[in-house]
Amino acid sequence: MRLGFSLLTLCLFSVLFINAQINPQNIQIARDHYGVPHIFAPTDPEVAYGLAFAHAEDDFKSLQEIIWPAKGLMGKALGKNGAAGDYAFKLFRTRITTEEQWNTLTPAFLRLIDGYVAGINAYAKLNPEEVVVKGTFPITPKEYISASVFALVIFNGADKALGQVFNNQVPDAPLMDNLKGSNAFAIHSSKTTTADNYLVVNAHQPNTGSQAFYEAHVCSEEGWNALGGLLAGGPAILHGVNEYLGWAHTVNYVDRVDVYQLTMHPKKKLWYQMDGAWKKLEKSKVKLRIKGIPIRVGRKIYWSDYGATMKNKQGTYSIRLGANQRIGPLEQWYQMNKTKNFTEFYKVLSQQQLSMFNIIYADRNDTIFYLNSGLVPNRDAAKELNWKGTVPGNTSKTLWTSFRDITEHPQYVNPSGGFVFNVNHSPFLAAAPKDNLKEKDFPSTDGWENWHNNRSRRVYELIPEKEKLSMEALKAIKFDKRLPAQLSYPINIDSMMMIDASKQDTLADMIRNYQQWDRNAVADSKGAAVFLLIYRALQKYSPRILTLEEALSAFSYAYNYQKKYFGRTDITLGDLQKLVRGGETYPMYGVPDVLSSEWGVQQTDGTIKVTGGDGYVMFVRFPKTGLPVIETMNMYGASAKPGSPHFADQVPLYLKQQTKTMTLNKDEVLKDAKRIYHPGE
Repeated sequence: MRLGFSLLTLCLFSVLFINAQINPQNIQIARDHYGVPHIFAPTDPEVAYGLAFAHAEDDFKSLQEIIWPAKGLMGKALGKNGAAGDYAFKLFRTRITTEEQWNTLTPAFLRLIDGYVAGINAYAKLNPEEVVVKGTFPITPKEYISASVFALVIFNGADKALGQVFNNQVPDAPLMDNLKGSNAFAIHSSKTTTADNYLVVNAHQPNTGSQAFYEAHVCSEEGWNALGGLLAGGPAILHGVNEYLGWAHTVNYVDRVDVYQLTMHPKKKLWYQMDGAWKKLEKSKVKLRIKGIPIRVGRKIYWSDYGATMKNKQGTYSIRLGANQRIGPLEQWYQMNKTKNFTEFYKVLSQQQLSMFNIIYADRNDTIFYLNSGLVPNRDAAKELNWKGTVPGNTSKTLWTSFRDITEHPQYVNPSGGFVFNVNHSPFLAAAPKDNLKEKDFPSTDGWENWHNNRSRRVYELIPEKEKLSMEALKAIKFDKRLPAQLSYPINIDSMMMIDASKQDTLADMIRNYQQWDRNAVADSKGAAVFLLIYRALQKYSPRILTLEEALSAFSYAYNYQKKYFGRTDITLGDLQKLVRGGETYPMYGVPDVLSSEWGVQQTDGTIKVTGGDGYVMFVRFPKTGLPVIETMNMYGASAKPGSPHFADQVPLYLKQQTKTMTLNKDEVLKDAKRIYHPGE
């Protein structure tokens, strides 16, 4: 008996004590009432180990998904669509860049990554039955970092550019989809009823999978104490709050990706022109493993001075962006987690490792801040070109090699109007009108966003010019479901209001429901149901003003849809749109591009299942002393495992748009925790 116990202990010890620096017994995982993990340990690497382990307990499949590209396993896991990801990973050379820049990462961050990777590997070894694809584990720190670089390459829009080239649709307009996006607000103490700074973190993301936000609290004895949201594979809080300050991200659409058409030699295959001379494309091969195909499928990969290169029927094209030229975004996030004031925070941002995202910031020292961040190419050598389309790939004038300095980006510090915000719209519409920057003061070649969307227009309708905001009033703004008076969809649908319903026979009631709609996308609204169907019907049209004939066609689509699937034509939005979790189905509010945005996919019964929208939400108040006051909400719950009590326990909060109280106070967390344990127990 003693021998058996010793062997078992030795076996478990060998699994968990992978890294000589990490002893799982030093790590506490405290699960609160909603199952959110709070990780406590003496050192940052130990906390990272615990974070990885806890996240794996809740959603191991999503963690594996972000690793597959670095292992060349997407095709094996997902079939042909996944193989495209394996191909893109090789094409954009993220592993090569990782190897080349490895020594630029700091020792402190490398120790953190060692701990995080050890935590994932430990969970995988203890739970082999949960490993989806053989060969995924163990992972190495370099594989992990290269996977994180690739994830941001995709986030930056390289996949869209690649898809357009592959499908012979060379882009001639900006790559943008800003109707789903996210919201972020910072309100200065001069404009709040409590004289404290406020921050709203509100990411609109998919409900499930590797791009769904996961909530966690990390706390070490080395000055790391932060709570907020992270995506699968995040070793630190990606946006949230620490003891002193907080920040939120929204996706920005400044022009970061360029597509070049190469001038190929008329006779010599693979040779392209550069400044009057001829150069040969670099060629390599990748062997793709595809689910259901017993042999590996070979594909050629090309690289020019401009970057990743592909051929289509129209020619040969290269794709260039900053995201695959830097490997330090995770380190920058980690350092942001540990800053204590705005000076430190801005210094970290100045490293410019993060290739994209707007940043909205607030702290307890009466500072609010907005930055349109990212790696924006310096295109000054060829100012005359239309950089939003395809540009010539035959001259060094178009081969940019540097990025705009952070000081050249649109940004605001403590504007006099008392607020900054971003909802995936223009940085020149980010504050009170009197405070807004001028687009003409920034180079047009940068491609900064210059548009309103429905959410930005609605924010200006809701934020009072002179009155101060309470936190409850700010919540009401964030949870607002109404479209603005002036719509900002790509298709102008004003003609929908010009139709005389009394002359339309069968369509009359439906047209009236829409025309009398107050533009509030609540679940019991008939007009909102008509609007959502119209919105879906109009996706086939390019941006333009809708004709009366097209408007009638859209109403006919909505009428026939309701008749076919529901047997009547007076359904509400909640009849049409559903939040589904496990075996439960709930009527759902929201449409694309309202502040409480929702979007989904059609089911066989005609209902629209919500697949993304108003995901992780955080409200923060920063008193001048003491810890910040934090309230949060996540769409479903802390766990992605159907058997978990935390699989859907935040759904009631979500449906009512209510929050739960969170804290950075370790003693309070441990006192109220429902379970406290070490990784592996």
